[in-house]
Amino acid sequence: MVQQDHVGLVLEGGGMRGMYTAGILEYFLENDWHFPYVIGVSAGACNAASYVSKQIGRNEKVTIGYCKHPDYISYKRWFTRGELFGMDLIFDRIPNKEVFFDFDAFFNSEQKFLVGTTDCETGEPVYYEKNEVGDSFLNILRASSSLPFVAPVTSYGDKMLMDGGISDPIPLSRSIMDGNRKHVVVLTQQDGYLKKPLSRGKWLLRRKYRNQPGLVKAVEGRSVVYNRAIEEVKQAEKAGNAFVFRPDELMGVSRIEKREERLTELFRHGYEHARNRAEELQAFLSS
Repeated sequence: MVQQDHVGLVLEGGGMRGMYTAGILEYFLENDWHFPYVIGVSAGACNAASYVSKQIGRNEKVTIGYCKHPDYISYKRWFTRGELFGMDLIFDRIPNKEVFFDFDAFFNSEQKFLVGTTDCETGEPVYYEKNEVGDSFLNILRASSSLPFVAPVTSYGDKMLMDGGISDPIPLSRSIMDGNRKHVVVLTQQDGYLKKPLSRGKWLLRRKYRNQPGLVKAVEGRSVVYNRAIEEVKQAEKAGNAFVFRPDELMGVSRIEKREERLTELFRHGYEHARNRAEELQAFLSS
């Protein structure tokens, strides 16, 4: 465990670009760097789950190892069922039957782990802590990774939930609100990236999600929220409160990348970043 309280590990989403995050977390695991507080959305949360359960190599196996699986990313299923990623495969078959997720280690971990989702009714972020949801954890992880148009809405309790990256793409504010004074932030876009406003497909968005006006509003305002979050990260970094990892390049990896070699390159890029900056990070944590 990182021997300092009030330190938060904050993880952006980004689909298959999350292999950069996976590489960083792999280095942390190999060197027993276990942050007391972890918060993530979408792919960031998915990678963080295996980090919290301390399963070295698992993120590589479940992403790179399955990227060419016919049920992992399927355009046919997208056109017929509106689901691009095989959510049952990813959030049921793999963790429960094929590349087992260590639920005991996960729930017994001393680390606090929050997963961010978006409430479809209000459009606001909703966070769930691992020990609060128990057996429903994989469902929450699924909700956090469910993007509009490519995945169905996920229900939990009385809420309808979708991708956490819509309403809080880089949950630094929540980490601050929870009392953390230092933050290690892992981004999945290069320095200088800003999201452009939604310019196409608004009519389709409003039609498909006409019963979820909060979600529509959140998606339409996503660029403003994202760019504000990036500015917040930069200000925290400038003030010396945040240590930020950013990929130098994305190796051509897109959100729905299926090329194993590119995903492997991005994973190694993240791992090398963590290794090369380990002393710098240690100094930040010790200051």
